[in-house]
Amino acid sequence: MKPKTPWSPAAFLERHSYFILTLIFACFSALPFYWAASLSIRNPAETFTVTGLAVPFLQYQPTLINWIEELAVGESQRALLNSTIIAVGTAVGVAVLGAPAAYALSRFSFRRPANKDFTIWFLSQRVLPPIVTVIPIFMMMQVFNLLDTRLALILVNITFNLPLVVVIMRQAFLDLPVELEESAMIDGASYLDIFLRISLRLTMPSMAAAMLIAIAFTWNEFLFALTIGSLDTRTIPVHMAGAVDTRGIQFWFVGVRVLIAMGPPVILAMLVQRYIVRGLTFGALKG
Repeated sequence: MKPKTPWSPAAFLERHSYFILTLIFACFSALPFYWAASLSIRNPAETFTVTGLAVPFLQYQPTLINWIEELAVGESQRALLNSTIIAVGTAVGVAVLGAPAAYALSRFSFRRPANKDFTIWFLSQRVLPPIVTVIPIFMMMQVFNLLDTRLALILVNITFNLPLVVVIMRQAFLDLPVELEESAMIDGASYLDIFLRISLRLTMPSMAAAMLIAIAFTWNEFLFALTIGSLDTRTIPVHMAGAVDTRGIQFWFVGVRVLIAMGPPVILAMLVQRYIVRGLTFGALKG
C-alpha cells in the first residue's frame, strides 16, 4: 500500500495553483461590478458612510430609488436608445460591407495592390489612433451636414470596426473547402450564388462573433460620441461621464450608469458565447 503523503502548504499551492489564480482573477474582475451594484442600491446619504465590503442588509438597507430616478429621466432613455441604434446599425453595416470584401480577398487574386497589401491596409485602419482623425472627421461631417446625427456615429464606427470584421471573415472563408464552391460552379452557380447560399451560411458563426465584437466596441465608444454628437445623440458612455453636478460626482447615479453600460454587452456575450467560440476558432483544427 502506497504511503499517504503528508499535507503541506507548498504541495497544496503547487497542486491547486491554477485554480487559486483563476479565483483571484475572477474576484478582481468582478470587483467593478460589485462596486457599481453596491453604489446603485444605496441611499445617497450612505455613499461615504458605509465602509468595507458594504454588505447589503447588514451595513445598509438596499433601495431601488436610484434606478427609478435614473431610468425615469428622458436623457437616460435617449442615451440608451441612441447606443442601441448606433451599435446595431454599426453591426449591420460592417456585416454588409465586410463579408463581401473578405470573400473577395480570400477567393480572388489582385495584382496591384496585392491581397496582402489590402489586408495590411485594412489592419492599419484599426491600428490608427482614432484621436488623430477627430478633426478631419468632424470637418467632413460638418460639410455633409451630419453633425449631431446617429448616421454620423454609425458611419464612424463602421469605419473603425470594418477592418476587424474583414480580417475575421477572410480567415473564415479561407478555412472553407474550395471543393464545395467548385462543385456548385459545375452545377451552374454564379459567384454571387456561392457567396450567399454556401460560403456565407457556413461562416455564420464567425459573422456572429465579428458582429458582436463590433457591437461591444461601438457600445463603449466615447471619443467620437463626444466630439461629433451632442445632447440629441448622446450615448451611454457620454451620459455616464456626465454624472457631475455642482455638488460633485453623484456616485449613486454613476453606479447605475456603469451597470447600464456594462450590462447589455455582457448579457449578449453570455447568450451567444457558443457562437463566439465557434466563430473565432473556425478552422483551427483543420488539417
